[in-house]
Amino acid sequence: MLKIGDFSKLSRVSIRMLRHYDDIGLLKPAEIDEFTGYRYYQEEQLFAMGRITALKDMGFALADIVKILDIYDDKERLDVFLAERQKELMESYRQTEYKLMLLESARKRLRKEQVMNFDVTVKTIPERYAATVQMVIPRYEDEGMLWNMLGECRPPLIPAVPCFASAQFLDMEYKEKNVEVMISMNVKGTYQDTEHVKFKTLPAVKVASCIMKGGYEQMNDVTATVISWIKANGYTVSGPMFNIYHVSPAQTQNPDEYVTEVCFPVE
Repeated sequence: MLKIGDFSKLSRVSIRMLRHYDDIGLLKPAEIDEFTGYRYYQEEQLFAMGRITALKDMGFALADIVKILDIYDDKERLDVFLAERQKELMESYRQTEYKLMLLESARKRLRKEQVMNFDVTVKTIPERYAATVQMVIPRYEDEGMLWNMLGECRPPLIPAVPCFASAQFLDMEYKEKNVEVMISMNVKGTYQDTEHVKFKTLPAVKVASCIMKGGYEQMNDVTATVISWIKANGYTVSGPMFNIYHVSPAQTQNPDEYVTEVCFPVE
């Protein structure tokens, strides 16, 4: 048997934390002296302490660790907990990566003393035959899911020239989750609809258009510019806005090379 101080040294967990683990039922002493109140631990409990430390390092909350230890020997149930935590960490990593990209882009603009000037024009996007995928996705950032579905078509789609690869945002307001998006790409030939991909002739549409070169962190500024221009020039927005991706992550991994056309239908 080990006194709490010895167990603390061997497990590298403070006495204060060991007492907290006892209070919440995470790791109880093997024995408590009824006269002195001293806590004693068995050497075998060092293995349990190792499991707790490992799970904490993975980011599990103590309440979750209590549940996990109850099923630790059940590999299938344990794997469910680990897979869910892995998914959460991947999402956190993706969000952190995106924030780092925004910070780096902002610093680049500062270093270059870049002034963002966006020109707005009115044009008509012609009628076109297109492959489309329309779906509710978790967030705007998950738009790639739809493009993957388009890319999985068999036989492979033959893009028309110009292909007007675009994404239209169908909700009437900004939504933080469960957003409805329709992507489309002009194609040559005719095709049969699949479960997700539908082929249709999209009507011509008059738009206020602004071409943006560079990363998507500029999107808010471009949108504000187009909306202000529409109001100042006596137009009204007549439908959901959409982006045309002239150069996208499908063509380059360098955000500075992206070319995006932001379009608002107007009348």
